[in-house]
Amino acid sequence: MKAWISSTLVAVVVLAAIPTVQAKPLSRIIAEMGLTPADFEVVNTAADAMLSGATPRVGEESSWVNDATGSKGTIRVRDVRDNCVHLQHFIRPEGSDQTREVRTRRCRDAGGNWILTP
Repeated sequence: MKAWISSTLVAVVVLAAIPTVQAKPLSRIIAEMGLTPADFEVVNTAADAMLSGATPRVGEESSWVNDATGSKGTIRVRDVRDNCVHLQHFIRPEGSDQTREVRTRRCRDAGGNWILTP
């Protein structure tokens, strides 16, 4: 009984010490990176075009530029598994001298469309 109480107490302390992780909305992530909604549309259009042909291949890349804002970047296929593709985005927002990396995943739905998924 004493051992059960001790292990329960340890489990409660460990669980209490783990901070609660909350997912940020995509709009907040985009804003924190310095991208505008228009930049996101250009990124999304480039990713759609990249996935519109045959099944993507690992290492395949596509570059994009938003002429209106000056933001630019590259999208690379990192992995292809089952009906999902894992993309790696290298983004340089206008006014930034740092390239930022974001990873996303898109999976095909029943209609064959690539849907952004968590």
